[in-house]
Amino acid sequence: MRHCIRPAAALTVAAASLLWALAPATAVPATESACQAPTGPYQRDLEKHLGRPVDGRQSQDDCRAIRAFQSKHRTLRQDGYADLATYRTMVVVEATPKPNAAGICPVRSYRVTCVDMDRQILWVQTGNRVGFGPVAIRTGRDAQETRPGWHTIYLRNRDQVSTLYDNAPMPYAQFFDGGQALHGHPGDLYDGGGSAGCINLTVTDAASLWDLLDIDDSLYVWGVKPGTGS
Repeated sequence: MRHCIRPAAALTVAAASLLWALAPATAVPATESACQAPTGPYQRDLEKHLGRPVDGRQSQDDCRAIRAFQSKHRTLRQDGYADLATYRTMVVVEATPKPNAAGICPVRSYRVTCVDMDRQILWVQTGNRVGFGPVAIRTGRDAQETRPGWHTIYLRNRDQVSTLYDNAPMPYAQFFDGGQALHGHPGDLYDGGGSAGCINLTVTDAASLWDLLDIDDSLYVWGVKPGTGS
């Protein structure tokens, strides 16, 4: 079975900020001008990361700091609103110096692709040397979770399309367990509640991973995707 991508229902946020969160993102230069974004669902996380007072309430200084972070890391929104995509970017930034600091991904003499479902990030290491990532990913939603444990890439198809979900594109697909694969997700990586079991990456990251990995490469998957039951 070569499939595993399907749009899922959008995550809900507090009613007070729902309309804002769904509004089209507008790139706003990170200047000292007034910042109009309200409190976002990941406000406290961004406040802590940016060294702001952690009170979960948006202020002008908070908004400008978040907006500057978004501009620096080229997130979709650059208006100071602490949304999911900004939070996921923050997780990658925090993990970058030493993604395997907790030592959960096994260190081997050969190349291992490490898939941390707790943090929704992926990186590739050989021994203790990280050769790719970490990058943001999206794993399986409730009842279609990505299967944890050791896996091996057994099939690759640069131009794969889903045979189950309306011929949805799965560029740079690298299959590791039944219908589950590493592959690019065209569009917004953070839309919906998760994949149908695959490990989704941005198309750019999936292309880079395609160039790095090959048949018989090893993956190690662990953890729980936030918002799923197992």
